[in-house]
Amino acid sequence: MIEINDVTKCFNDMKALDHVTAQIKEGSVYGVVGTNGAGKSTLLRLLAGILKPEEGQVKVDNMEIFENVRAKERICYIADTPYYFANARVIDMMNYYKIVYPDFEEKRFVELCGKFNLDMNRKLAAFSKGMKKQVSVLLGICAGTKYLLCDETFDGLDPVIRQAVKSIFIDEVMKRDFTPVIASHNLRELEDICDHVGLLHKGGILFSRDMEDMKADIHKVQYVIGNEQQEQRMLGELDVMSRETRGTLSCITVRGSKEELIMAIEARKPLFYEILPLSLEEIFISETEVIGYDIKDIIS
Repeated sequence: MIEINDVTKCFNDMKALDHVTAQIKEGSVYGVVGTNGAGKSTLLRLLAGILKPEEGQVKVDNMEIFENVRAKERICYIADTPYYFANARVIDMMNYYKIVYPDFEEKRFVELCGKFNLDMNRKLAAFSKGMKKQVSVLLGICAGTKYLLCDETFDGLDPVIRQAVKSIFIDEVMKRDFTPVIASHNLRELEDICDHVGLLHKGGILFSRDMEDMKADIHKVQYVIGNEQQEQRMLGELDVMSRETRGTLSCITVRGSKEELIMAIEARKPLFYEILPLSLEEIFISETEVIGYDIKDIIS
């Protein structure tokens, strides 16, 4: 398990992370999402032991990660923009990873490169951005580490390759002791793969929850209630996060149990109502609107 205990990280006068606390349990796919500049990349570099926090601790399997070789052996970090040696070929990077990671799976890497049509004798400088990202992901998967930290893993990958990478991640989690941590601004890419999500905003963590629990706690419903007084009474009973009205049709996002929501609506004898499925992106927007990060303020 990775433990982030009251961690603060500063760059000169800028506080990138402000007393962040979270746990990343083994055998799950953990997504780190957040607003621009929220501190996602900084958090991953702290988890990898590249940066040292000003306050707090980052522990990997009960070991502090910074300057701890035993702890770092359990982690592989894939940066947003992967670094490769000048004039290096794919096979050169594989040989380097074999030195750094004793459990590197050479046979699997060669096999995956074949499936992804990556020429192992070709120089990486001649590859496209997406192909370079594919190589970095395959190197990370085959490193054989317990934890894989991925910064914007799917950025630059076409839809077919993205699905292939997700399938490999899930297969690895199923067959061995493997926990990927994926930071991304693209919430739609994480929705169908993550078991748990942590939402960062302005250096702090708004929440860290299981995907299923999160979706069970927030609901979106559209309705038509002919009596305005009854509608206002209903809204007063509910924990309304956002509301939009177009003519007689209203749409609200509500925090709480689904059963209480249905009871409150049906008690007002609506002319029509429908509970709609919420995407991770809609949950993100609703949560950030509550703390003042509202698209209406940006575009107005």
